[in-house]
Amino acid sequence: MIIRSNYMDMLKTYRDVPLVKILAGVRRCGKSTIFEMLRDDLQSSGIPADHIISMRYTSEDFDDGMTDKDMHNSIKEKMVDDSRYYLLLDEVQEIDGWEKAVNSLLENANTDIYVTGSNSKLLSSEISTYLTGRYISIPVFTLSFAEYLDFKKSSGLSVKELLNEYIRMGGFPIVARSSFDEQSAYQIVEGIYNSVITNDITRRHNITNFDLFNRVVKYIVENVGKTFSANAIVKFLKREGRALSVEAVYNYLQWLEKAFVIYRCSRYDLQGKSVLKTQEKFYLADASLKYCIMGFNPKSIAAMLENIVYFELRRKGYQVYIGKNETKEIDFVAIRRDERIYVQVCRRLPEESDRELANLLEIKDHYPKYIVTLDELAAGNVNGVKIMHLADFLLKKDY
Repeated sequence: MIIRSNYMDMLKTYRDVPLVKILAGVRRCGKSTIFEMLRDDLQSSGIPADHIISMRYTSEDFDDGMTDKDMHNSIKEKMVDDSRYYLLLDEVQEIDGWEKAVNSLLENANTDIYVTGSNSKLLSSEISTYLTGRYISIPVFTLSFAEYLDFKKSSGLSVKELLNEYIRMGGFPIVARSSFDEQSAYQIVEGIYNSVITNDITRRHNITNFDLFNRVVKYIVENVGKTFSANAIVKFLKREGRALSVEAVYNYLQWLEKAFVIYRCSRYDLQGKSVLKTQEKFYLADASLKYCIMGFNPKSIAAMLENIVYFELRRKGYQVYIGKNETKEIDFVAIRRDERIYVQVCRRLPEESDRELANLLEIKDHYPKYIVTLDELAAGNVNGVKIMHLADFLLKKDY
């Protein structure tokens, strides 16, 4: 088993801390496998196997209509003494009121609790008062490039070849684990996408006009890495002879976010040091979600490089924004506590323009500034701006 050490390190940090550890991310991003690693790690540290209670709450694994009380009682009956039990509860969002059961087990039993989920019921805005201030949220993303290299270390391919594969195939572990051709990989990802759309969005929110919803999704996918508004989508659909309200578009965007299919990236005004509420960008949980819907198109690589860099910054714990510096735009302003970095992403540095460089040089502070590119000959340092190949940036531990 490939150890996703970044997540294991976080879980070890919070072990036996009296908080519910919540791992949330898109379906099939590897949450259940992280639980397997956690169970193995607990046993190797001396925790008896019968004091590690693993429960999975997908619809195939429990009776329809299971209540929070049923959930609580089924766990409690496995706890036969007063010593500490480690609860690994997978896909808990399928149980209405799961947080009541978990809160009771946290308060009234000797437990260390870990849960996973794939939709909004694991987001802070959706967790009721039962767990307020009593949990830590750990976002789980698809594989980083470093993890992808681990999965592929016996392939015999070079880092460059594997980077090309990672850009085209994405980072879902189920794809990385095997040697699928492109078409087969996209079919698998399409199955994941359809499962999310069916289980976490269409059914949950009673969407009746599935064709219109799909058209909105396609618009978002086509415009990854571009700023747009709900109004822009409404106008686009109107030109196609379709009618949809701005409110409905906002709902669709919100539901896709809550299923972890898309991630919102707000703009940050570098002059006023404030987050702006208009003209956001959205990024896909994995680049392969675009290709499974629309096929691979080399012309779209620039936007998907942004997508890859965005998630690398998120994995490293940064809050990530689009930078607005008066009339200039910086692809990413990444903030982590008192640290900050600026990043421009481009497929190649254009010979006839120094826009990428000039936009960074106009920022008059001393935080690190990067241009990330696929251009292998462009590495260097220009007036303090570091120009790095994408592979080097993705594999760099600290910025």
